[in-house]
Amino acid sequence: MNKLQQILTRGQDFWQKFYEKKGKKGVAQVAVLGLGLLYLQYQVRKYNGWLKKKSVVNEHIFITGGASGIGRSMAISFAKLGAKISIVDVNEQGLNKVVDQLNALYGEKTAFGTQCDVSDPQSVKNAIKRCVEFHQKKIDILINNAGVVSGKQILQNTDASIARTMNINTTAHHWTVREVLGDMIANRHGHIVTIASIAGWVGVRGLADYCASKFGAVGFDESLRFELRATKSNVKTTCICPYFINTGMFDGAKSKFPLLFPILSEKYATQRIVNAVLQDEAVVIMPIILNFAIMVKALFPTFVYDNMMELFGVSESMDDFKGRQQ
Repeated sequence: MNKLQQILTRGQDFWQKFYEKKGKKGVAQVAVLGLGLLYLQYQVRKYNGWLKKKSVVNEHIFITGGASGIGRSMAISFAKLGAKISIVDVNEQGLNKVVDQLNALYGEKTAFGTQCDVSDPQSVKNAIKRCVEFHQKKIDILINNAGVVSGKQILQNTDASIARTMNINTTAHHWTVREVLGDMIANRHGHIVTIASIAGWVGVRGLADYCASKFGAVGFDESLRFELRATKSNVKTTCICPYFINTGMFDGAKSKFPLLFPILSEKYATQRIVNAVLQDEAVVIMPIILNFAIMVKALFPTFVYDNMMELFGVSESMDDFKGRQQ
């Protein structure tokens, strides 16, 4: 008997004795534990970006809100991977700086930028047309990243500010996706990325308009995903739902328990998003512990969830909000 046969025989003897002692219930418990460990291992690999990744070399990636924050960081990361980058923003000066930086680092025609108000459908049409003409290539990956936050409670907010938040954070996704999705479906290739927020799952005091807009973005992504599934489309979707990121957009926001709910660094958040796109992940909640809050909300009475949110300081996280200084 060779070594492999000896190992197999010992294993068979072990499980035979285990079954005789513990019965079917014991075997079932071990099987559940084994499946749980396999699932945990998969989640760890996915969270750390250790799964198989697709190539984005020469892919045309279009990023809204690309002049600063994670929009700028994503543009740099994807350009480093060999992608062709188009970025749009209302901040023309910041936009040009990013484009110049990318072209200096990765080649003269790596990046193109154009001013665009994503809340205006005609501005979106014109911007996408210019980007496609520059790169002479249809858009392969659309990243809806542009966003604004007022940080005001309902009675302190204004009509114009509320409309602006909804138009940029939610409605604009319709304008961009409607411009590129038809070509993606026809080409059987494409990826729509929605940069939403954990505020698209959890309501926060002082973020009524922002939460409403991000709940809308999460719902938009889910509806789009099911539309594509119904036709067995090859077009992928990814919805990113992070906690506060230290880009300046949420300056003054705080975490009562930073070890549990850390303010995310821009570098970490960007890499996690890039990995999620490359790994074709459908939904990303970060940090991962926030999945627990969503589970509590779904499974327990509302008063349990509300008390938990107050206990962990989520309700007061925006009390000292300042926002990005213009």
